[in-house]
Amino acid sequence: MDCRVVVEAAVPVYDVGTADEAVRIAISKTGDMLNPDLNYVEISMGERHCPHCEGELDPAFVAADEGLVSLELEMTVFNVQDEQHASRIARKEIGQRMRNIPLDVLQVDVVEEEGDDDGDGDDVAVEDTKREATDGGDLLPDVEELIEE
Repeated sequence: MDCRVVVEAAVPVYDVGTADEAVRIAISKTGDMLNPDLNYVEISMGERHCPHCEGELDPAFVAADEGLVSLELEMTVFNVQDEQHASRIARKEIGQRMRNIPLDVLQVDVVEEEGDDDGDGDDVAVEDTKREATDGGDLLPDVEELIEE
């Protein structure tokens, strides 16, 4: 089973004046921490909600030229036992590269595999190709044929 895991990260940034600047710096900083090992992790702005007015807030909070930015990191984890296993793997992989950054798993979705039904016949086609190649099929000419020419 494969799962798509979304992890929220609280990334601190320093010497920023606006929320937009804080978000840009946080995305860059996170990309530097994850690359090149985890270049398949998608980085996007997180969502924050006001508990009192139920409106949306900027993904960054800036005070005294320092900011805290909410980012969402999304990755696919392959060959897992269940959704909890996928979330543990994602937190470990991202957490190893983002030291001292708080992480929280927001969402885990099972990825449906294409051609997952058993009657698709793909395995048979592969076996036929192998058999044809070993039974003297004309995929590759014999060495003797090449020498004679």
